[in-house]
Amino acid sequence: MPKLTETFARKLSPAKSGTEKYWDNEVKGLVLFVGKRSKTWYFQKDVGGQTRRVLIGRYPVISAQAARQTALGFALEWGRGAGKKIQIGAPTLEQAMESYLARPKLRSDAHKSGVRQQFENHLKDWMRLPLDEISKSQVVDRHRSLADRPSTANHTLKYFRTVWNHARRTNDLPECPTMAIEWYPEEPKGEIIDDLRVWRSAIDALFNPIHTVFYELILYTGFRKSEALTLEWKHVREDHIHLPMTKNGRSFDLPILQLHQEILAPVRGLHRKWVFPSPKGPDGRLTTPTRMEWSPHAHRRTFATVAMEAGVLEEIVGRLLNHTPLSITGQRYTKPSIDALRPAMETVCSELRRRVL
Repeated sequence: MPKLTETFARKLSPAKSGTEKYWDNEVKGLVLFVGKRSKTWYFQKDVGGQTRRVLIGRYPVISAQAARQTALGFALEWGRGAGKKIQIGAPTLEQAMESYLARPKLRSDAHKSGVRQQFENHLKDWMRLPLDEISKSQVVDRHRSLADRPSTANHTLKYFRTVWNHARRTNDLPECPTMAIEWYPEEPKGEIIDDLRVWRSAIDALFNPIHTVFYELILYTGFRKSEALTLEWKHVREDHIHLPMTKNGRSFDLPILQLHQEILAPVRGLHRKWVFPSPKGPDGRLTTPTRMEWSPHAHRRTFATVAMEAGVLEEIVGRLLNHTPLSITGQRYTKPSIDALRPAMETVCSELRRRVL
């Protein structure tokens, strides 16, 4: 191990990948972390069977001499037992992600899966890095590297920000480095199905009738794609469909009509558990319905648009779509029953059927 002098620190080349660590041969516990773009001083020691690390500062803002003096101070204090009060060093991105995903009241499984997938696809090389070693320049560069997919770039780094801020609640971390990002503008597509007679012909022409029922159900319920694909028969009741967990982290009951039961009739009995089964999918359920000219979310927008045009109040449309109300009253006090929402569902379905025929 070298002596971490000013000359030694200055001459160190940036790491080609990951982080390289250099320990001082005199001040036990003093370590210099060298990444691709920065050099950072830490003091680290095993206390009570756990490795504890405290940030000293970035080089050259903190000189080698200042870092050595600070480390000696920590060594003295920790030797007296003060180290027991100093927190463990910043978690790695992987640890922070797992901690965030383990929250008991986290949103749906689809959200958890989305976070994991984005991190695995676009932040894999960061997973073993402590959070406080991920710099502003790194997040800006990563965001720019995904510029050809603006939505992916924004979502990935916003997920990163969410995980960082969750870790910040229990760790001594600075403001998330995503503050340096200039987010790409994202214009919602706003696509709807303009001609429902053409849509009817298109879904009737699908090779797999299960896929036909899938698209028909999401149009007449406004369900999200994931909500329909994970629908179980035990949650399809005579007068409503129960979703035990949705995107916004709560359960939802949607009133249904005889029309919905008729839509589902062709797939009844195909599988004991899943409404939309598939032998190729996980656990025997459908995951990738045949692509059409209109996305699953376009069906949801069409449901909402037709509802508004049929005279259903915007607040009620939001309730049918399981959107979180904007007002405090809507969020905390008004809880309309299934029967109270049923007339609105009848209005929407009648108008949809009129436009399909």
